[in-house]
Amino acid sequence: MILVNTSEITGREITEMLGLVRGNSIRARHIGHDIMAGLRNIVGGEVKEYTKMITEAREEALKRMVEAAEKLGADAVVNVRFSTSQVMAGAAEILAYGTAVKLR
Repeated sequence: MILVNTSEITGREITEMLGLVRGNSIRARHIGHDIMAGLRNIVGGEVKEYTKMITEAREEALKRMVEAAEKLGADAVVNVRFSTSQVMAGAAEILAYGTAVKLR
């Protein structure tokens, strides 16, 4: 499966647009991570626990988007984008979306 954040794929022709596909993941903070984040907030630096959490959520959202595209028989997903939003205190949603297409 080809994933691109552009509307075209160099050297390939899009023959059919199959529609919007998406995948999402919602992750909540963990009290242990909050303690470490609080300590890092005092001394500064990257909050690695949250970076890992968001990275895992992004990968899960991408995986779910690809699964949706495969169900449509897509060869690729173009215009891939990410969106994030807070769904409740301490929890965030990562949404991956794009257009499933067939290629020649």
